Amino acid sequence: MAFSGSCRLGAPTAETQDRRGAPMTATDVTGARTPEAADVITGARERIDSLDDRIIGLIQERMAVSAVIQEARIASGGRRVNLSREMDVLGHYRDALGKPGTALAMTLLELCRGRI
Repeated sequence: MAFSGSCRLGAPTAETQDRRGAPMTATDVTGARTPEAADVITGARERIDSLDDRIIGLIQERMAVSAVIQEARIASGGRRVNLSREMDVLGHYRDALGKPGTALAMTLLELCRGRI
């Protein structure tokens, strides 16, 4: 795998140039000590970027589904938020990811229903 700067950047930027504007090598950009390690890091970063894009898309989809649920609940005379359901979501993330999972779930819930 050859280094191509960054999978998200086409033209040279501050990330692919040093302070003087000179092009940086893959080892400069990745912090690796060998070209082989730089290739591994570059490929892994590209994979992470792809995963992040998918995660963002899933969060946006979750937000849209949550809006449908809230609208239906409110239209039927219910409350916008169902706290027992939110506790289930928090528990699910905590069980799967530990304490940081709870913080992640809180952020997702806020994104999907707004602040309460």
